[in-house]
Amino acid sequence: MKRYLCSIIIGMVVILSIGTYYVKVASSASSLPKYTFKTLEGSDKELDPVIINATLQNGSTFYEPLTFESNTTTYASERSYLENLTGRQFYQIERLVKEHRSFMRGKDSISSLYEDDDFLAYAWVNSDITNNGKMEAKFDIGLLEKKDEEETSFQIELPNQERIMNVDVRDVQLVHSKLQVLTMNDVNSNNEKQTKEVHLYTIDVANKKVLNDKTLVSETFTDPNQVDFQMPIDLAPSQPNNIVFISLIKGVNHEDGFKEKLKESKLLSYNYETEKLETVKKGSLSLDMARSGYADGKNLYVVEMKSGKYRIKTFDLSSQTLTNDTELDIAANKEELYTAAFKNGRVYFLLNGMNQEGLLTYKPAKLLIADLKTGKTLYKGETVINKKNSKSFDLFINDLEIK
Repeated sequence: MKRYLCSIIIGMVVILSIGTYYVKVASSASSLPKYTFKTLEGSDKELDPVIINATLQNGSTFYEPLTFESNTTTYASERSYLENLTGRQFYQIERLVKEHRSFMRGKDSISSLYEDDDFLAYAWVNSDITNNGKMEAKFDIGLLEKKDEEETSFQIELPNQERIMNVDVRDVQLVHSKLQVLTMNDVNSNNEKQTKEVHLYTIDVANKKVLNDKTLVSETFTDPNQVDFQMPIDLAPSQPNNIVFISLIKGVNHEDGFKEKLKESKLLSYNYETEKLETVKKGSLSLDMARSGYADGKNLYVVEMKSGKYRIKTFDLSSQTLTNDTELDIAANKEELYTAAFKNGRVYFLLNGMNQEGLLTYKPAKLLIADLKTGKTLYKGETVINKKNSKSFDLFINDLEIK
């Protein structure tokens, strides 16, 4: 009897705790300002695929994540206990979890995933530092054949791991039935020297082995000299892609900050099909454009300010030529940060009210949705708030997603 009584008491405590949680949630959410986009031009139906992740802050005493989705605001405190426990995932990950729940278990890095009509693949590096200071690392590899839901998963040791300090998976592709994993590695060097490398690992999934470890780029330097590798923002990180751009940035750390060595920095392109690494010759596509641009596997989109307006330049990745140059109907502001997304022939352009130093004097966030080719405005709107005390809050935009 005592055993059953104990179970009943535990059950009641759990129910009361959950009830208290939801009462607090309802009370907390009801006191927060609600943000929505007021339509200034065009159709508000264009907002349906838009997801904006943001944070509401009141000085250093209050911090609350929120999400705009289809022009509806949801605070973290309004989500279920389970949703907050697992954390909010990006839409692309959420979609894959819903469609392939078993395969996606424990996989939350979109840059480590590849998807086409027939396959869903995954490559990640699990690493640990041993007592003697060396790294032990293994690939976690997974492949799902969608037609019959057949899964293959295994671990395999990372080649030459004794010389590697850190591995960052940046792209995964499936080429001629072989998995291609592009990584950026920090490498152990002698004395005070540092080495950074870009590697391409070719993995035979059928035979569960690494066929090749190819070093695409290797740069050794000594402080205060610095080297960094950068890639454009990937709009479609899990989709098939033949070409990647890699910006090789060289510079020196001074007391007043980092100064780039422009003559030594360069833009590289790698083609998975031809296996060629090439230096992009100076032309219409520059190093600055590539490292600040947005790529979707076929095109590179670059945002520029000209004559008081924002312009979107579109470059074909394979030919590296300019294919479109569009002016947006929104005033340019050098002091204000922007976030952009590109999908389905549209550009989604968000001015978030924050300056280059990350400081915010509250302004409404402005969203423009335009036809990518013509620049025609399909939607223009700005945030409005429905609470009297809203001036005491600051809204920080974190990222922009398109379903």
